[in-house]
Amino acid sequence: MSGGLARLALYGYRIAGVALYPLASPYLTYRGLKRKEDPSRRLERLGYASMPRPRGPLVWAHAASVGETLAIMPMIRELRRRQIHVLLTTGTVTSASLVEARLGREVIHQYVPLDIKFPIKRFISYWKPDACITAESEIWPTTIAELARRGIPQIRVNARISDRSFDRWRSRHSLAEALFEKLALVVAQSDLDAERFRDLGAWPVIVSGNLKTDTDPPPCDEALLARYSAEIGTRKTWAAISTFEGEEQAAAKVHKVLRPKNDQLTIIVPRHPDRADAIEAMLKEEGLSVARRSRNDPVTESTDILLGDSIGEMGLYLRLTEIAFVGRSLTNEGGQNPLEPAMLGCAVLSGPNLQNFRDAYQNLARKGAARVVRDVEMLAKAVHYLLINDAARRKMMDAGHETMEEMRGALGKTIKALEPYINPLTVTARLQPRPKAAAAR
Repeated sequence: MSGGLARLALYGYRIAGVALYPLASPYLTYRGLKRKEDPSRRLERLGYASMPRPRGPLVWAHAASVGETLAIMPMIRELRRRQIHVLLTTGTVTSASLVEARLGREVIHQYVPLDIKFPIKRFISYWKPDACITAESEIWPTTIAELARRGIPQIRVNARISDRSFDRWRSRHSLAEALFEKLALVVAQSDLDAERFRDLGAWPVIVSGNLKTDTDPPPCDEALLARYSAEIGTRKTWAAISTFEGEEQAAAKVHKVLRPKNDQLTIIVPRHPDRADAIEAMLKEEGLSVARRSRNDPVTESTDILLGDSIGEMGLYLRLTEIAFVGRSLTNEGGQNPLEPAMLGCAVLSGPNLQNFRDAYQNLARKGAARVVRDVEMLAKAVHYLLINDAARRKMMDAGHETMEEMRGALGKTIKALEPYINPLTVTARLQPRPKAAAAR
């Protein structure tokens, strides 16, 4: 694609957005009925603010969903420590709940506006961010163009680009260059990611490592942990977490194969809890007894499956087991984040499709903390081996802890890279006059 065609494509994208804008409100209403939007905050998606803008420097941070939100929380806390206000946008109801639970009033949370001219202009005009920091891999052409037009620095942190995305952008190189060259800085997760961003036109690009290695372990309710641990008793457990369609069926097959040998409890945590009704129906058709976390069902001796269909309780589920299969890797492509289970002392198993987290899995596998299984049969054998072999399981768990310690340091590198942009904001923030009430105290 030539430079002229790239400009034409971006212009067409903007015009299409304007043409479709009248349908935005019905579209959001429909998503609200599907529980994919918060109806009470629908106007935020159209760029209307629901909170006042505070005085002083403000950084707009964006994280698409839960994983990205967790990754940048330590960075956000560092910005707040420097007295810089943070406007954090996310795109999912789940991530909004997470922000409320973990950050509360530390940040101003809004749902990210649709990538259409009118919502974006309205949003930026109101909030007037001094910089925009986006996590990982989302590219929104209208937002990028509007920020660039206003001279607002755009920084990508914890940046990664999947094989599929890279191939797609590379086939439209002029279009990619027209967008990626507008980024003021890219802080990439790995050398491969950095090379890809440079190939697509981004500059400068540095490597920090994965910010997720510097996050705290996911928390849990200690009372709930004690209750479920007592109910499980001495039974062996394993978990299939962040599962996608087809992987719950695989976990059910593994459970049925291993139940006569181990009488284990299987914990299934779907990536999208709104699929829980369908998953429960499937499990019951397989003749399995299901306890659902959302119903607060007790786990009894006859319970086969604990279905973790709650939001924000991964820390609980991972503390109830020492073996975790990480989904979106057996029947879907890309994989999910293996760092949380490794951080909490689980032996990690994964299917072969883990392209989105290749670097993390390579580091874990190099130390013997993670194993890749090709199919359901191999998964069953691996789970059984780890259930009955305490020494092998403990070796993988210890290797996971060691790997996580070695991978830390991304936060410090990221903050250092951001200093040319945030240090002036820190100075401005500290020169701001304090409210009279605060000064009187």
